[in-house]
Amino acid sequence: MKSKLFVIGIILFCSSRVNAQAAPDHMPRLVKKGKYTQLLVNDKPYLILGGELGNSSASSNVYMRPIWPRLKQMNLNTVIAPVYWELVEPGEGRFDFSLLDSLIKNARLANMKLVLLWFGAWKNSMSCYVPAWVKTNTERFPRILDKSGSQQEILTPFNKNNLEADKHAFVKLMHHIRHIDSIQNTVITIQVENEIGMLPDARDYDEGATTAFSQVVPEQLLIYLEKNRLVLSPEIKSAWEANGYKTSGNWEEIFGKSLYTDEIFMAWHYATFVNELATAGKAVYDLPMYVNAALNRPGLKPGQYPSAGPLPHIMDVWKAGTPSIDILAPDFYNPDFKHWCDLYTRYSDPLFIPEIRFEKGIDAKAFFAFGNYNCLAFSPFSIESTDHPEKEPIGKAYNILKQVSPLITKYQSTGAVNGFLLNKDSLPKEVKMGDYSLVVSHEYKLGWSPGAKNDEWPLTGCIIISVAPGEFYVAGTGIVITFASVIVNRKAGFISVDEGQFDNGKWIPGRRMNGDQDHQGRHVRIPCNEYSIQHVKLYTY
Repeated sequence: MKSKLFVIGIILFCSSRVNAQAAPDHMPRLVKKGKYTQLLVNDKPYLILGGELGNSSASSNVYMRPIWPRLKQMNLNTVIAPVYWELVEPGEGRFDFSLLDSLIKNARLANMKLVLLWFGAWKNSMSCYVPAWVKTNTERFPRILDKSGSQQEILTPFNKNNLEADKHAFVKLMHHIRHIDSIQNTVITIQVENEIGMLPDARDYDEGATTAFSQVVPEQLLIYLEKNRLVLSPEIKSAWEANGYKTSGNWEEIFGKSLYTDEIFMAWHYATFVNELATAGKAVYDLPMYVNAALNRPGLKPGQYPSAGPLPHIMDVWKAGTPSIDILAPDFYNPDFKHWCDLYTRYSDPLFIPEIRFEKGIDAKAFFAFGNYNCLAFSPFSIESTDHPEKEPIGKAYNILKQVSPLITKYQSTGAVNGFLLNKDSLPKEVKMGDYSLVVSHEYKLGWSPGAKNDEWPLTGCIIISVAPGEFYVAGTGIVITFASVIVNRKAGFISVDEGQFDNGKWIPGRRMNGDQDHQGRHVRIPCNEYSIQHVKLYTY
Protein backbone atom coordinates (compact mmCIF):
# COMPACT_ATOMS: atom_id res chain seq x y z
CA MET A 1 0.00 0.00 0.00
CA LYS A 2 2.84 2.37 0.89
CA SER A 3 4.53 1.69 -2.44
CA LYS A 4 1.31 2.54 -4.29
CA LEU A 5 0.96 5.82 -2.40
CA PHE A 6 4.59 6.60 -3.15
CA VAL A 7 4.03 6.01 -6.89
CA ILE A 8 0.87 8.14 -6.87
CA GLY A 9 2.77 10.88 -5.06
CA ILE A 10 5.54 10.81 -7.66
CA ILE A 11 2.96 11.02 -10.49
CA LEU A 12 1.19 13.97 -8.85
CA PHE A 13 4.49 15.73 -8.21
CA CYS A 14 5.61 15.26 -11.81
CA SER A 15 2.21 16.39 -13.07
CA SER A 16 2.40 19.58 -11.01
CA ARG A 17 5.92 20.24 -12.28
CA VAL A 18 4.75 19.78 -15.89
CA ASN A 19 1.82 22.15 -15.32
CA ALA A 20 4.06 24.73 -13.69
CA GLN A 21 6.50 24.55 -16.59
CA ALA A 22 3.69 24.67 -19.16
CA ALA A 23 2.02 27.64 -17.52
CA PRO A 24 4.42 30.31 -18.82
CA ASP A 25 3.33 29.50 -22.39
CA HIS A 26 -0.13 30.72 -21.41
CA MET A 27 0.81 33.45 -18.98
CA PRO A 28 -0.13 37.12 -19.47
CA ARG A 29 1.85 38.65 -22.32
CA LEU A 30 1.90 41.47 -24.84
CA VAL A 31 1.55 40.75 -28.55
CA LYS A 32 1.66 43.00 -31.58
CA LYS A 33 -1.23 42.95 -34.06
CA GLY A 34 -0.24 45.27 -36.87
CA LYS A 35 0.55 48.60 -35.24
CA TYR A 36 -1.56 47.68 -32.22
CA THR A 37 -0.42 46.02 -29.01
CA GLN A 38 -2.72 43.70 -27.11
CA LEU A 39 -2.45 42.32 -23.59
CA LEU A 40 -3.38 38.65 -23.60
CA VAL A 41 -4.73 37.15 -20.38
CA ASN A 42 -5.75 33.49 -20.48
CA ASP A 43 -4.87 33.68 -24.18
CA LYS A 44 -7.54 36.33 -24.89
CA PRO A 45 -7.21 40.09 -25.45
CA TYR A 46 -7.81 41.89 -22.16
CA LEU A 47 -8.59 45.52 -21.41
CA ILE A 48 -7.84 46.56 -17.84
CA LEU A 49 -10.90 48.26 -16.36
CA GLY A 50 -9.07 49.03 -13.20
CA GLY A 51 -8.79 51.04 -10.05
CA GLU A 52 -5.63 51.81 -8.10
CA LEU A 53 -5.78 51.53 -4.34
CA GLY A 54 -4.65 54.40 -2.16
CA ASN A 55 -1.02 54.07 -1.14
CA SER A 56 -1.64 52.60 2.31
CA SER A 57 -4.80 50.55 1.79
CA ALA A 58 -3.10 47.27 0.86
CA SER A 59 -0.85 47.42 3.95
CA SER A 60 -3.63 45.93 6.13
CA ASN A 61 -5.81 42.89 5.46
CA VAL A 62 -8.35 44.21 7.98
CA TYR A 63 -8.56 47.57 6.21
CA MET A 64 -8.99 45.84 2.84
CA ARG A 65 -11.81 43.57 3.96
CA PRO A 66 -14.73 45.99 3.30
CA ILE A 67 -13.06 47.41 0.18
CA TRP A 68 -13.42 44.34 -2.04
CA PRO A 69 -17.25 44.54 -2.23
CA ARG A 70 -16.98 48.23 -3.19
CA LEU A 71 -14.61 47.40 -6.04
CA LYS A 72 -17.03 44.73 -7.25
CA GLN A 73 -19.88 47.24 -7.24
CA MET A 74 -17.89 49.49 -9.57
CA ASN A 75 -17.48 46.70 -12.14
CA LEU A 76 -13.68 46.58 -12.00
CA ASN A 77 -12.01 43.61 -13.61
CA THR A 78 -8.56 44.52 -12.23
CA VAL A 79 -7.18 46.00 -9.01
CA ILE A 80 -3.89 47.89 -9.08
CA ALA A 81 -2.23 47.43 -5.70
CA PRO A 82 1.12 48.31 -4.10
CA VAL A 83 3.62 45.80 -2.75
CA TYR A 84 5.82 47.51 -0.18
CA TRP A 85 9.52 46.71 0.14
CA GLU A 86 9.54 47.78 3.82
CA LEU A 87 6.85 45.19 4.65
CA VAL A 88 8.04 42.48 2.27
CA GLU A 89 11.60 42.48 3.68
CA PRO A 90 11.37 43.92 7.20
CA GLY A 91 14.75 42.41 8.08
CA GLU A 92 17.55 41.89 5.57
CA GLY A 93 17.03 38.52 3.92
CA ARG A 94 13.81 37.88 5.89
CA PHE A 95 10.75 37.97 3.65
CA ASP A 96 7.04 38.13 4.43
CA PHE A 97 4.56 37.84 1.54
CA SER A 98 1.41 37.40 3.62
CA LEU A 99 -0.13 40.69 2.43
CA LEU A 100 0.46 39.72 -1.19
CA ASP A 101 -1.00 36.27 -0.60
CA SER A 102 -4.13 37.88 0.81
CA LEU A 103 -4.42 40.24 -2.18
CA ILE A 104 -4.19 37.34 -4.60
CA LYS A 105 -6.66 35.22 -2.64
CA ASN A 106 -9.25 38.01 -2.44
CA ALA A 107 -8.80 39.01 -6.09
CA ARG A 108 -9.55 35.42 -7.09
CA LEU A 109 -12.64 35.34 -4.87
CA ALA A 110 -13.83 38.56 -6.54
CA ASN A 111 -13.00 37.19 -10.01
CA MET A 112 -10.55 40.03 -10.61
CA LYS A 113 -6.97 40.31 -11.81
CA LEU A 114 -4.12 42.20 -10.17
CA VAL A 115 -1.51 44.66 -11.35
CA LEU A 116 1.21 44.97 -8.72
CA LEU A 117 3.15 48.16 -8.04
CA TRP A 118 6.64 47.58 -6.68
CA PHE A 119 7.22 50.35 -4.15
CA GLY A 120 10.95 49.71 -3.94
CA ALA A 121 13.82 52.17 -4.10
CA TRP A 122 11.60 55.06 -5.24
CA LYS A 123 8.00 56.10 -4.81
CA ASN A 124 7.04 59.59 -6.05
CA SER A 125 10.75 60.45 -6.24
CA MET A 126 11.40 59.65 -2.57
CA SER A 127 12.78 56.51 -0.94
CA CYS A 128 10.07 56.34 1.70
CA TYR A 129 9.24 52.65 1.21
CA VAL A 130 12.72 51.23 1.68
CA PRO A 131 13.09 49.06 4.80
CA ALA A 132 14.41 50.48 8.06
CA TRP A 133 17.66 48.52 7.67
CA VAL A 134 18.25 50.45 4.43
CA LYS A 135 17.06 53.83 5.68
CA THR A 136 19.24 53.82 8.76
CA ASN A 137 22.49 52.78 7.06
CA THR A 138 23.27 55.71 4.79
CA GLU A 139 26.92 54.75 4.56
CA ARG A 140 26.08 51.41 2.97
CA PHE A 141 22.99 52.70 1.15
CA PRO A 142 23.83 56.32 0.26
CA ARG A 143 21.41 59.08 -0.73
CA ILE A 144 21.61 61.61 -3.51
CA LEU A 145 23.24 64.94 -2.75
CA ASP A 146 21.77 68.20 -3.97
CA LYS A 147 23.92 70.98 -5.41
CA SER A 148 24.71 72.29 -1.92
CA GLY A 149 25.95 68.86 -0.83
CA SER A 150 22.94 68.13 1.39
CA GLN A 151 21.55 64.57 1.53
CA GLN A 152 17.98 63.99 0.32
CA GLU A 153 15.56 61.19 1.20
CA ILE A 154 16.31 59.58 -2.18
CA LEU A 155 18.58 56.57 -2.77
CA THR A 156 21.22 57.35 -5.36
CA PRO A 157 21.06 55.16 -8.48
CA PHE A 158 24.86 55.39 -8.73
CA ASN A 159 25.53 52.97 -5.88
CA LYS A 160 25.72 49.22 -6.43
CA ASN A 161 24.51 48.40 -2.90
CA ASN A 162 21.25 50.27 -3.54
CA LEU A 163 20.72 48.41 -6.79
CA GLU A 164 21.55 44.97 -5.45
CA ALA A 165 19.36 45.31 -2.35
CA ASP A 166 16.36 46.46 -4.39
CA LYS A 167 16.97 43.82 -7.06
CA HIS A 168 17.30 41.02 -4.51
CA ALA A 169 13.92 41.88 -3.01
CA PHE A 170 12.28 42.27 -6.43
CA VAL A 171 13.57 38.89 -7.60
CA LYS A 172 12.22 37.27 -4.41
CA LEU A 173 8.86 38.87 -5.19
CA MET A 174 8.85 37.44 -8.71
CA HIS A 175 9.82 33.99 -7.37
CA HIS A 176 6.89 34.12 -4.96
CA ILE A 177 4.40 35.21 -7.65
CA ARG A 178 5.54 32.40 -9.92
CA HIS A 179 5.29 29.90 -7.07
CA ILE A 180 1.70 30.72 -6.11
CA ASP A 181 0.23 32.12 -9.32
CA SER A 182 1.84 30.61 -12.42
CA ILE A 183 -1.24 28.42 -13.06
CA GLN A 184 -4.08 30.86 -12.26
CA ASN A 185 -2.40 34.05 -13.54
CA THR A 186 -4.12 36.41 -11.14
CA VAL A 187 -1.18 38.83 -11.39
CA ILE A 188 -1.03 40.07 -14.97
CA THR A 189 1.44 42.97 -14.97
CA ILE A 190 4.12 44.51 -12.76
CA GLN A 191 5.00 48.18 -12.30
CA VAL A 192 8.70 48.62 -11.47
CA GLU A 193 9.14 51.44 -8.89
CA ASN A 194 6.68 54.35 -8.86
CA GLU A 195 6.89 57.83 -10.40
CA ILE A 196 10.68 58.01 -10.42
CA GLY A 197 11.92 61.59 -10.42
CA MET A 198 14.83 63.76 -9.35
CA LEU A 199 14.36 66.54 -6.78
CA PRO A 200 15.23 69.28 -5.80
CA ASP A 201 17.87 69.64 -8.55
CA ALA A 202 18.00 68.28 -12.07
CA ARG A 203 20.72 65.80 -11.21
CA ASP A 204 22.52 64.07 -8.35
CA TYR A 205 25.81 65.57 -7.12
CA ASP A 206 27.23 62.69 -5.09
CA GLU A 207 30.67 61.30 -5.90
CA GLY A 208 29.38 58.47 -8.09
CA ALA A 209 27.12 60.81 -10.06
CA THR A 210 29.86 63.41 -10.53
CA THR A 211 32.24 60.76 -11.84
CA ALA A 212 29.61 59.32 -14.20
CA PHE A 213 28.70 62.78 -15.52
CA SER A 214 32.25 63.38 -16.73
CA GLN A 215 32.47 60.01 -18.48
CA VAL A 216 31.54 59.30 -22.10
CA VAL A 217 27.89 58.77 -22.98
CA PRO A 218 27.27 54.99 -23.11
CA GLU A 219 27.46 53.42 -26.55
CA GLN A 220 24.06 51.79 -26.02
CA LEU A 221 22.37 55.20 -25.92
CA LEU A 222 24.35 56.61 -28.86
CA ILE A 223 23.54 53.60 -31.04
CA TYR A 224 19.84 54.07 -30.24
CA LEU A 225 19.98 57.76 -31.13
CA GLU A 226 21.70 57.07 -34.43
CA LYS A 227 19.33 54.25 -35.34
CA ASN A 228 16.23 56.32 -34.52
CA ARG A 229 17.46 59.73 -35.63
CA LEU A 230 14.45 60.38 -37.88
CA VAL A 231 11.86 59.61 -35.22
CA LEU A 232 13.44 61.00 -32.05
CA SER A 233 11.42 63.30 -29.82
CA PRO A 234 11.90 66.94 -30.89
CA GLU A 235 13.58 67.82 -27.58
CA ILE A 236 16.21 65.06 -27.73
CA LYS A 237 16.85 65.59 -31.41
CA SER A 238 17.32 69.37 -31.10
CA ALA A 239 19.76 69.00 -28.17
CA TRP A 240 21.80 66.42 -30.06
CA GLU A 241 21.62 68.36 -33.35
CA ALA A 242 22.73 71.62 -31.68
CA ASN A 243 25.96 69.89 -30.71
CA GLY A 244 26.66 68.46 -34.15
CA TYR A 245 25.15 64.97 -33.82
CA LYS A 246 28.35 63.81 -32.12
CA THR A 247 28.73 60.08 -31.64
CA SER A 248 31.32 60.21 -28.88
CA GLY A 249 31.96 62.45 -25.90
CA ASN A 250 30.70 63.11 -22.38
CA TRP A 251 27.18 64.24 -21.57
CA GLU A 252 27.77 67.96 -22.08
CA GLU A 253 29.76 67.35 -25.27
CA ILE A 254 26.88 65.34 -26.74
CA PHE A 255 23.91 67.36 -25.48
CA GLY A 256 25.34 70.73 -24.36
CA LYS A 257 25.59 72.38 -20.96
CA SER A 258 22.06 72.81 -19.55
CA LEU A 259 19.56 71.58 -17.00
CA TYR A 260 18.07 69.51 -19.81
CA THR A 261 21.37 67.64 -20.20
CA ASP A 262 21.38 67.03 -16.44
CA GLU A 263 17.90 65.52 -16.79
CA ILE A 264 18.92 63.32 -19.73
CA PHE A 265 21.90 62.08 -17.71
CA MET A 266 19.72 61.18 -14.71
CA ALA A 267 17.07 59.59 -16.93
CA TRP A 268 19.69 57.24 -18.35
CA HIS A 269 20.89 56.11 -14.92
CA TYR A 270 17.39 55.72 -13.50
CA ALA A 271 16.44 53.75 -16.62
CA THR A 272 19.40 51.37 -16.49
CA PHE A 273 18.81 50.80 -12.75
CA VAL A 274 15.19 49.88 -13.45
CA ASN A 275 16.19 47.71 -16.41
CA GLU A 276 18.44 45.61 -14.18
CA LEU A 277 15.50 44.94 -11.86
CA ALA A 278 13.18 44.09 -14.75
CA THR A 279 15.72 41.84 -16.46
CA ALA A 280 16.38 39.91 -13.25
CA GLY A 281 12.66 39.68 -12.45
CA LYS A 282 11.69 38.49 -15.92
CA ALA A 283 14.39 35.82 -15.81
CA VAL A 284 12.38 34.34 -12.95
CA TYR A 285 8.84 35.00 -14.22
CA ASP A 286 8.33 36.83 -17.49
CA LEU A 287 5.32 39.04 -16.81
CA PRO A 288 4.83 42.29 -18.76
CA MET A 289 6.43 45.21 -16.91
CA TYR A 290 5.98 48.96 -17.14
CA VAL A 291 7.28 52.17 -15.57
CA ASN A 292 5.02 55.13 -14.77
CA ALA A 293 5.69 58.88 -14.84
CA ALA A 294 4.49 61.88 -12.85
CA LEU A 295 3.79 64.34 -15.67
CA ASN A 296 5.71 67.61 -15.66
CA ARG A 297 3.80 70.87 -15.47
CA PRO A 298 4.25 73.62 -18.07
CA GLY A 299 6.75 76.34 -17.25
CA LEU A 300 8.72 74.38 -14.65
CA LYS A 301 12.39 73.54 -15.14
CA PRO A 302 14.04 70.17 -14.46
CA GLY A 303 14.40 69.81 -10.71
CA GLN A 304 11.31 71.92 -10.08
CA TYR A 305 9.21 68.92 -11.10
CA PRO A 306 10.17 65.25 -10.54
CA SER A 307 12.71 65.15 -13.36
CA ALA A 308 14.17 62.29 -15.38
CA GLY A 309 11.21 59.89 -15.22
CA PRO A 310 9.76 58.37 -18.43
CA LEU A 311 8.34 61.68 -19.67
CA PRO A 312 7.59 62.35 -23.36
CA HIS A 313 10.50 64.74 -23.89
CA ILE A 314 13.04 62.16 -22.65
CA MET A 315 11.18 58.99 -23.55
CA ASP A 316 13.90 58.06 -26.08
CA VAL A 317 16.44 57.85 -23.26
CA TRP A 318 14.17 55.47 -21.36
CA LYS A 319 13.50 53.36 -24.44
CA ALA A 320 17.22 53.05 -25.07
CA GLY A 321 17.98 52.18 -21.44
CA THR A 322 15.11 49.77 -20.67
CA PRO A 323 14.85 47.01 -23.28
CA SER A 324 13.27 44.81 -20.57
CA ILE A 325 10.48 47.32 -19.88
CA ASP A 326 7.43 46.86 -22.12
CA ILE A 327 5.51 50.12 -21.60
CA LEU A 328 6.17 53.68 -20.43
CA ALA A 329 3.00 54.98 -18.80
CA PRO A 330 1.59 58.38 -17.76
CA ASP A 331 -0.14 59.17 -14.47
CA PHE A 332 -2.82 61.80 -15.08
CA TYR A 333 -3.26 64.73 -12.72
CA ASN A 334 -2.74 67.43 -15.35
CA PRO A 335 -5.35 69.06 -17.59
CA ASP A 336 -5.47 68.45 -21.35
CA PHE A 337 -5.98 64.69 -21.31
CA LYS A 338 -5.81 64.37 -25.11
CA HIS A 339 -2.50 66.26 -25.35
CA TRP A 340 -0.68 63.82 -23.07
CA CYS A 341 -2.34 60.75 -24.59
CA ASP A 342 -1.16 61.93 -28.01
CA LEU A 343 2.41 62.31 -26.76
CA TYR A 344 2.53 58.82 -25.27
CA THR A 345 1.12 57.19 -28.41
CA ARG A 346 2.80 59.27 -31.13
CA TYR A 347 5.09 56.40 -32.15
CA SER A 348 2.39 53.69 -32.04
CA ASP A 349 3.18 52.83 -28.42
CA PRO A 350 0.21 51.46 -26.48
CA LEU A 351 -1.46 53.72 -23.94
CA PHE A 352 -1.43 52.34 -20.40
CA ILE A 353 -3.01 54.55 -17.71
CA PRO A 354 -2.26 53.04 -14.28
CA GLU A 355 -3.32 56.15 -12.40
CA ILE A 356 -5.69 59.03 -13.08
CA ARG A 357 -7.35 61.46 -10.68
CA PHE A 358 -10.66 60.08 -9.37
CA GLU A 359 -12.87 63.03 -10.34
CA LYS A 360 -15.77 64.12 -12.55
CA GLY A 361 -15.40 63.18 -16.19
CA ILE A 362 -13.25 60.08 -15.86
CA ASP A 363 -16.13 58.00 -17.22
CA ALA A 364 -16.00 60.01 -20.47
CA LYS A 365 -12.20 59.83 -20.54
CA ALA A 366 -12.37 56.05 -20.25
CA PHE A 367 -14.63 55.79 -23.31
CA PHE A 368 -12.32 58.12 -25.22
CA ALA A 369 -9.11 56.34 -24.19
CA PHE A 370 -10.27 52.89 -25.20
CA GLY A 371 -11.93 54.14 -28.38
CA ASN A 372 -9.38 56.61 -29.70
CA TYR A 373 -6.08 55.03 -28.62
CA ASN A 374 -4.50 51.64 -28.32
CA CYS A 375 -5.36 51.81 -24.62
CA LEU A 376 -4.65 48.73 -22.52
CA ALA A 377 -5.50 50.04 -19.06
CA PHE A 378 -7.50 52.76 -17.30
CA SER A 379 -7.37 53.13 -13.54
CA PRO A 380 -8.65 55.93 -11.25
CA PHE A 381 -6.48 56.45 -8.17
CA SER A 382 -7.74 55.75 -4.65
CA ILE A 383 -10.67 53.95 -6.21
CA GLU A 384 -11.88 52.74 -2.79
CA SER A 385 -12.39 56.27 -1.46
CA THR A 386 -16.02 56.57 -2.59
CA ASP A 387 -18.90 56.19 -0.12
CA HIS A 388 -21.37 55.26 -2.87
CA PRO A 389 -19.67 52.84 -5.25
CA GLU A 390 -22.98 51.81 -6.80
CA LYS A 391 -23.54 55.40 -7.98
CA GLU A 392 -20.07 56.13 -9.37
CA PRO A 393 -20.09 57.11 -13.06
CA ILE A 394 -16.88 55.13 -13.66
CA GLY A 395 -18.68 51.99 -12.50
CA LYS A 396 -21.48 52.63 -14.98
CA ALA A 397 -18.94 53.25 -17.75
CA TYR A 398 -17.07 50.06 -16.84
CA ASN A 399 -20.32 48.09 -17.06
CA ILE A 400 -20.64 49.25 -20.68
CA LEU A 401 -16.94 48.88 -21.51
CA LYS A 402 -16.84 45.35 -20.14
CA GLN A 403 -19.59 44.39 -22.59
CA VAL A 404 -17.98 45.96 -25.67
CA SER A 405 -14.35 45.04 -24.90
CA PRO A 406 -14.44 41.99 -27.20
CA LEU A 407 -15.62 44.23 -30.06
CA ILE A 408 -12.89 46.80 -29.36
CA THR A 409 -10.11 44.23 -29.38
CA LYS A 410 -11.54 42.46 -32.43
CA TYR A 411 -11.98 45.52 -34.66
CA GLN A 412 -9.42 48.10 -33.48
CA SER A 413 -6.59 46.75 -35.66
CA THR A 414 -8.76 47.32 -38.75
CA GLY A 415 -9.31 51.01 -37.94
CA ALA A 416 -12.99 50.37 -37.25
CA VAL A 417 -13.00 51.78 -33.71
CA ASN A 418 -13.19 55.48 -32.85
CA GLY A 419 -13.50 57.37 -29.59
CA PHE A 420 -14.69 60.89 -28.76
CA LEU A 421 -14.38 63.26 -25.81
CA LEU A 422 -16.62 66.32 -25.63
CA ASN A 423 -17.11 69.38 -23.47
CA LYS A 424 -19.03 72.64 -23.82
CA ASP A 425 -16.41 74.19 -26.09
CA SER A 426 -16.03 71.16 -28.36
CA LEU A 427 -16.91 71.64 -31.99
CA PRO A 428 -18.79 68.78 -33.66
CA LYS A 429 -16.31 66.06 -34.60
CA GLU A 430 -16.55 64.33 -37.97
CA VAL A 431 -15.17 60.92 -38.89
CA LYS A 432 -15.54 58.72 -41.97
CA MET A 433 -16.31 55.07 -41.29
CA GLY A 434 -16.89 52.98 -44.39
CA ASP A 435 -19.40 54.62 -46.70
CA TYR A 436 -20.70 56.92 -43.98
CA SER A 437 -19.68 60.22 -42.46
CA LEU A 438 -20.49 60.54 -38.77
CA VAL A 439 -20.74 63.82 -36.86
CA VAL A 440 -20.47 63.52 -33.06
CA SER A 441 -21.62 66.33 -30.74
CA HIS A 442 -22.22 66.91 -27.04
CA GLU A 443 -25.81 65.99 -26.20
CA TYR A 444 -26.44 69.43 -24.67
CA LYS A 445 -25.84 71.00 -28.10
CA LEU A 446 -29.42 69.98 -28.92
CA GLY A 447 -30.63 72.45 -26.28
CA TRP A 448 -33.32 70.07 -25.05
CA SER A 449 -31.96 69.40 -21.58
CA PRO A 450 -32.34 71.95 -18.76
CA GLY A 451 -28.62 71.38 -18.12
CA ALA A 452 -27.80 72.94 -21.48
CA LYS A 453 -28.32 76.37 -19.89
CA ASN A 454 -25.66 75.75 -17.23
CA ASP A 455 -22.30 77.49 -17.38
CA GLU A 456 -20.56 74.14 -16.92
CA TRP A 457 -21.37 71.06 -18.97
CA PRO A 458 -20.39 67.52 -17.99
CA LEU A 459 -17.55 65.92 -19.91
CA THR A 460 -19.03 63.25 -22.19
CA GLY A 461 -17.65 60.54 -24.44
CA CYS A 462 -18.35 57.52 -26.56
CA ILE A 463 -16.94 54.67 -28.61
CA ILE A 464 -18.18 53.88 -32.11
CA ILE A 465 -17.41 50.46 -33.57
CA SER A 466 -18.08 49.58 -37.20
CA VAL A 467 -18.75 45.84 -37.41
CA ALA A 468 -20.05 45.60 -40.99
CA PRO A 469 -20.98 47.97 -43.85
CA GLY A 470 -23.64 50.30 -42.47
CA GLU A 471 -23.67 48.57 -39.06
CA PHE A 472 -22.33 50.17 -35.86
CA TYR A 473 -22.33 49.81 -32.11
CA VAL A 474 -22.33 53.08 -30.16
CA ALA A 475 -21.45 53.01 -26.45
CA GLY A 476 -21.09 55.95 -24.11
CA THR A 477 -22.79 58.86 -22.41
CA GLY A 478 -23.98 62.36 -23.33
CA ILE A 479 -23.57 62.27 -27.11
CA VAL A 480 -25.50 62.86 -30.35
CA ILE A 481 -24.45 61.30 -33.66
CA THR A 482 -25.74 62.05 -37.14
CA PHE A 483 -24.96 59.89 -40.17
CA ALA A 484 -24.56 60.88 -43.82
CA SER A 485 -23.69 58.87 -46.91
CA VAL A 486 -20.38 59.70 -48.60
CA ILE A 487 -21.77 58.38 -51.88
CA VAL A 488 -22.75 61.23 -54.18
CA ASN A 489 -26.51 61.87 -54.40
CA ARG A 490 -27.30 59.32 -51.69
CA LYS A 491 -28.64 59.96 -48.19
CA ALA A 492 -28.36 57.83 -45.07
CA GLY A 493 -31.31 56.54 -43.08
CA PHE A 494 -31.89 54.21 -40.15
CA ILE A 495 -33.09 50.69 -40.69
CA SER A 496 -33.08 50.29 -36.93
CA VAL A 497 -31.56 51.60 -33.71
CA ASP A 498 -31.76 49.18 -30.79
CA GLU A 499 -30.62 49.78 -27.24
CA GLY A 500 -29.51 46.60 -25.55
CA GLN A 501 -26.72 44.69 -23.87
CA PHE A 502 -24.21 41.91 -24.41
CA ASP A 503 -24.62 38.76 -22.34
CA ASN A 504 -21.57 36.49 -22.60
CA GLY A 505 -20.79 38.04 -25.95
CA LYS A 506 -24.30 37.67 -27.38
CA TRP A 507 -26.23 40.83 -28.30
CA ILE A 508 -29.62 41.05 -26.56
CA PRO A 509 -31.78 43.84 -28.06
CA GLY A 510 -33.92 45.85 -25.67
CA ARG A 511 -35.75 49.03 -26.63
CA ARG A 512 -36.25 49.92 -30.29
CA MET A 513 -35.06 53.57 -30.29
CA ASN A 514 -37.45 55.28 -32.66
CA GLY A 515 -39.71 58.34 -32.59
CA ASP A 516 -38.55 60.82 -29.97
CA GLN A 517 -35.57 58.63 -29.05
CA ASP A 518 -33.90 59.04 -32.47
CA HIS A 519 -35.70 62.29 -33.34
CA GLN A 520 -37.74 60.61 -36.03
CA GLY A 521 -34.70 59.11 -37.74
CA ARG A 522 -32.41 62.14 -37.49
CA HIS A 523 -29.78 61.00 -34.98
CA VAL A 524 -28.56 58.53 -32.36
CA ARG A 525 -28.61 59.99 -28.86
CA ILE A 526 -27.43 58.91 -25.41
CA PRO A 527 -28.45 61.57 -22.84
CA CYS A 528 -26.02 63.01 -20.30
CA ASN A 529 -25.82 60.96 -17.09
CA GLU A 530 -27.16 57.90 -18.92
CA TYR A 531 -25.02 55.02 -20.16
CA SER A 532 -26.01 52.67 -22.93
CA ILE A 533 -25.08 50.61 -25.96
CA GLN A 534 -27.03 51.15 -29.18
CA HIS A 535 -26.90 48.93 -32.26
CA VAL A 536 -27.34 50.99 -35.41
CA LYS A 537 -28.17 49.68 -38.89
CA LEU A 538 -28.19 52.10 -41.84
CA TYR A 539 -29.30 52.17 -45.45
CA THR A 540 -28.93 54.69 -48.25
CA TYR A 541 -31.58 56.14 -50.51
